[in-house]
Amino acid sequence: MQIENSNTHYQNLLEQIANRYEQGRADIAAYVNTEIVHTYWHIGQYIVAFEQRGNRKAEYGKSLLENLSKDLSLAYGKGFSRSNLNYMRLFYQRFPICEELPHKLSWTHFCELVKIDDPLERSFYQQQALLENWSTTELKRQKKASLFLRLAASKDKDGILQLAKQGQIIEKPADVIREPYVLEFLKIPEPYHLSETALETRLIDHLQAFLLELGKGFAFIGRQYRITLGNRNHYVDLVFYHRILKCFVLIDLKKEEAGYEAVGQMNMYLGYFENEENTEGDNPPIGIVLAKEKDDLLVRYAMHNISSQLFISKYQLYLPNRAELQALIEKQLQAGNQE
Repeated sequence: MQIENSNTHYQNLLEQIANRYEQGRADIAAYVNTEIVHTYWHIGQYIVAFEQRGNRKAEYGKSLLENLSKDLSLAYGKGFSRSNLNYMRLFYQRFPICEELPHKLSWTHFCELVKIDDPLERSFYQQQALLENWSTTELKRQKKASLFLRLAASKDKDGILQLAKQGQIIEKPADVIREPYVLEFLKIPEPYHLSETALETRLIDHLQAFLLELGKGFAFIGRQYRITLGNRNHYVDLVFYHRILKCFVLIDLKKEEAGYEAVGQMNMYLGYFENEENTEGDNPPIGIVLAKEKDDLLVRYAMHNISSQLFISKYQLYLPNRAELQALIEKQLQAGNQE
């Protein structure tokens, strides 16, 4: 009997085979990645053990990795450059317990992580890469944009240690806020004279990078989202939905300083979305006024008795000063030790 493609049982068979095949491919890839990572860890262990024994130190000295690279490359081809061997050596030193290596991270992830000297910062990026399923490219970008230092700068000692241990866990609206937001991916030189509309357009053109900067859980809904009140149209610059917090996130862009008018306008948007756009299961929306500058005292008074779901944050078009952020965090850690 000829089997028709429309036959339900045959379609189920096809689906079963396809699912199992795809799962098998994924399992093989995961297994290969795990074996590569473990192999490189052991190679690093052998190198460090050799150096610590001091065997033939005078003969090899600083040329050990060069000699290994030459001999191993001759025997096995690519993969044993001096740089890669140095990463293997560092890998063992930074992650001395093989059984604790996270299986979801690839060798290229670990190559980026071992470059980080500070163990707290390295631990954060490891946890965050796992939480948000970062590619190696995304990990590089967040390192370059000093995500850990920016998040840690607003926390006390306990908060910094928790951030390093667990990553940024999203549990409440304040957890999605960053100060400042770094938009260096727009490649806008300072000084600049862009309108808010032009800035919005550039963010949409670089939506993938902007979503990475916003963090895990954001889904884009639309730009210039129209709402009508009293026969007048108003437009929210950018609207997102946060899958974890289950709420809309409204972003209003300001090319200069955020004034009290921006606070009132965003509060109106929040009221409208909560009453007119929310559906069953949605939590109250979050509002972010994203401005180049803000006056903290003005913002504090303008926000008096205003929804705790409304935030004023700054953005900058260049990478933050790592030295200043590191100094601030070290000061906070030292202050915590003195308490």
